[in-house]
Amino acid sequence: MSSTILSTSTVTSSPTATASCITVTPDKNGYVPEWACNANYMYYPSFAAALTFAILFGITTILHIYQAFTHKKLRLCWTLIMGTSWEFASFILRTLGSKNQQNAAFATVSQILLLLAPMWINAFDYMLLGRMVYFFVPEQKIWKIKAIKIAKIFVWLDILSFLTQAGGGVLIQPSNSESTQMLGIHLYMGGIGLQQFCILIFLSIAIKFHLIMNQQERSRQILDGKPRNWRMLHYVLYASLALITTRIIFRLIEFSSGLDPAKNPIPYSEAYFMCLDALPMFIAIALMIIVHPGNVLQGEGSEFPKGPTRKEKKAAREAKKEAKKAAAEEKKALKQAMRMKKMVPSIDMV
Repeated sequence: MSSTILSTSTVTSSPTATASCITVTPDKNGYVPEWACNANYMYYPSFAAALTFAILFGITTILHIYQAFTHKKLRLCWTLIMGTSWEFASFILRTLGSKNQQNAAFATVSQILLLLAPMWINAFDYMLLGRMVYFFVPEQKIWKIKAIKIAKIFVWLDILSFLTQAGGGVLIQPSNSESTQMLGIHLYMGGIGLQQFCILIFLSIAIKFHLIMNQQERSRQILDGKPRNWRMLHYVLYASLALITTRIIFRLIEFSSGLDPAKNPIPYSEAYFMCLDALPMFIAIALMIIVHPGNVLQGEGSEFPKGPTRKEKKAAREAKKEAKKAAAEEKKALKQAMRMKKMVPSIDMV
């Protein structure tokens, strides 16, 4: 690779050159080495690899949209669709960027989408288990935590982790200074650390659900009419969590070792990223196509009850406001009546 770099990129003197970076003339695809001032990548991005994953994530996006509508599970699967579509968009931009590597927008937006897309898949896992508990467990709760709250609690924690990772992801760009990149890395590591902590807690709930279901099957307590193929979907949920964890461990190792190529070659090789980030996420998404929740969560109780619409909420607020106003007027009228009653004896005495 080094010989290719030397033959396609030449160093030029520039008034912007500093002791830490040098302006380099890009090759035909816009590539410059990672130490150059105008570098947007830490390696030579592969057009073929980016295009392959763009096609794979594009296909999975289309299939998940189709399955969500076919099984009428859009309320559940929209987060999964968001995750795979963000991966698809990221690799489309990466494909374009591999041929136009001086385009900072391609590199930056692709990186941010790539870092954040797994959060959507993680949120889907949380929502899926919540619905499985609601559907299969007679008490509709685990450890006194209601199924709906399981989904809400972990999704909100996922949003907190999402925002933290987003803040870090914006700063982790080769074009930024090393101090800015390190700040972004610390923020991002904090976000994925929180994400992994939540996954471990969530995993204990998933295991408890598994034990409850096994006990129900042994005692034949599962209600008649409920699908019996829950186990395969639950195994896919485990696999999804394991694949997300693999990706988190990779990112923690990658970022915790610093940016020195001599000590940490991981950020400077695309192969690590493709094998330990892109591939696990594709497998996690593809498994949900093979064992789709819509094939298991069927019938009454397979979805959380719908809450009031925005119009209904507005009407309820208006009704509450009117009731409060009427109560205040009634209270005022009562006080006035009491005052008049106290005045009656005085009038009789006169």
